[in-house]
Amino acid sequence: MKKNKIIWLTGQPGSGKTTIAKALKKRILSKSNKSNVILVDGDDLRDITTNKDYSRQGREKNIITAQKIAHFLSNKDFIVIVALVAPYLDIREKFKLITPVFEIYLHTEEIRGREHFFAEDYEKPKKDYLDIDTTEKTVEDCVDEILTIYW
Repeated sequence: MKKNKIIWLTGQPGSGKTTIAKALKKRILSKSNKSNVILVDGDDLRDITTNKDYSRQGREKNIITAQKIAHFLSNKDFIVIVALVAPYLDIREKFKLITPVFEIYLHTEEIRGREHFFAEDYEKPKKDYLDIDTTEKTVEDCVDEILTIYW
């Protein structure tokens, strides 16, 4: 396994972040025989922080909260899977400077019903990331691709 204990799935709503993150967690747990894998999901984070603000300021607050949680758990030897839109490149890149992060950019051409939550100002990654188009891939194909690099 790589030293990156934080696996960050980013992309627009409906790209498959939560679905793939759940399957990835299950697969890592079965491969490692450990229980130290945790999922930090954007929808769950909004529920516990009561932050329903989808403005830039609200999104930035959520991203920074997720980063703090992920960093803390990673330092406690958890493998942390984050599934969060996180549309702002500069915030994601600053985080990668302070801790190892395996960033995965998910996207699709398929209409999946979450388009009303899109971040119009989403900035896709530019370096050090895995690009996965989920349009015609199964969840298992995506997990296999991630684990081929990660594990």
